[in-house]
Order: sequence, then C-alpha cells, then structure tokens
Amino acid sequence: MKHTWIVTIILLTIFFLAQVIGLFITQHYIETPELPLNIERPELEEGTSFVPLFILILVATGIAFLLAKFNLKFIWKAWFFLSIVFCITIALNAFMGQLFAFIASIVFAFFKVIKKNIIIHNIGELFIYGGLAAIFVPIFNVFSISIFLVIISIYDYIAVRKTGHMVKLAKFQTKLRLFAGILIPYGKGVAILGGGDIGLPLLFAGVVMKSYGFNALIISFFAALSLLYLFWVADKKKFYPAMPFITAGCFLGYAVLRLFF
Repeated sequence: MKHTWIVTIILLTIFFLAQVIGLFITQHYIETPELPLNIERPELEEGTSFVPLFILILVATGIAFLLAKFNLKFIWKAWFFLSIVFCITIALNAFMGQLFAFIASIVFAFFKVIKKNIIIHNIGELFIYGGLAAIFVPIFNVFSISIFLVIISIYDYIAVRKTGHMVKLAKFQTKLRLFAGILIPYGKGVAILGGGDIGLPLLFAGVVMKSYGFNALIISFFAALSLLYLFWVADKKKFYPAMPFITAGCFLGYAVLRLFF
C-alpha cells in the first residue's frame, strides 16, 4: 500500500470534497454563465474542444518543464500565484461578491505561495478546480470530454512511465512546496495527489451534470474508488500515472448513472 490508511483516507476525503464543492460551483455557473472580473471563456465547439485544450496542456507542460529545468523559481511562483488568484476568485464568486472573492483569493495565494501554510494550501485545493470547471464545462459535451480523458490518460502514462518528465515536475514542485494538488506531510515524506487528478474527473462530472443534475456525483464517487484501488496496489516511494485509473472510474460511474438514472 502506498500510504498509511489514515493518510489515504485524508487524501480521498479532500479529493471527494473538492468534487462536491466543485459541482456546486459548476452548477452556479451553468445557471449564471457570466464569470467574474469580465473573464471570458474560450470560444470552442463542444464536439472538438478537446483538441485545442490538449494542445494547451502540452504547451503549458513544456513551459513548466523549462522553468523547472532552468530553476526559474521566481517565474514559477508568479505563475502559480496568479493561477490561484484567477481560479479561486471564480470559485468563491459562486458564494460571495466578486470583490470579496478576489480579496479572499489573494489571501489563499499568499499562504500557498509566499508564507506557506499546509492547511490553507489544502483548503484552497477544495475550490481551485471548481473555478477551472466553471470555465471549461460549458465548452465540452460528453463525447468530447470522454475523448479528452482518454487522451490525457495515455499522455499521463507516457509522461510518468516512459519519459518521466511528469515525475521530474512533481519533484520540482514538491521541493519548492508549490505543488498543484493535495499535500499531506507524514513521517519523513509527503503524500501527494496532482491537481489534474482532481480537476479532470470534476470536469467530466460537471459536463455530465448538465444532463443529470447532482446525480453526476456518482461519477466522483467511482473516481474516488478508483483512487483507493490505486493507493492500495501501489508501492511506496514510486510514482504512478493516476489518470488511467481515474478515467476508468469516471466511465464506470457514468455507466451506472445511465443504467439507474
């Protein structure tokens, strides 16, 4: 087993809470499409949106790898800070006015990037992916998000098992304590779950939610089960591509949803 049972339960609890909160945020923006601060969504066709977004991920990963390779910590921190402010402002605007959401997002970014606090870091992870889902859920349909998850799963496997560049990025982020994802320090190490592993199943559940309402939470439940299985069979101190497991869980949850709802 990769982590202790207590750490595993904490990871899965934060993961599932991020899904629940993220779906509430997504529902708000389905009913009220306008984003705060005059932020505009990319204008993409639902059926083919996975193509430019995957290219965007490749470009962003390439930039991140160059920053890590040349140890450009200041640029990485600035990028990280702005990304947190951007996503959390959108997320919290579903619960409060945009000015208060913006101020709160700066507070989160400060304690995640400058004066690091692990508790606030993980609380912030509960909201960040809801902000991303609010942007991207409307430009996907079930077909395109399904293809997107399959492509990302293949890419995740290659990036971890073959090229190893995603492992290098994870180590660089962990060393800086600026990791995009959940961080649980314990013993002499730290348990991590990458941001993509949280955000992508939320994106899939959010797209399905447009047709099935909050019954789409079943997808999040099966995604959590798939993570539990991965943590159970994984070895300590080894990196694993989580997206193939999570994608399988999402598709299984969607099948259950179609059968019973």
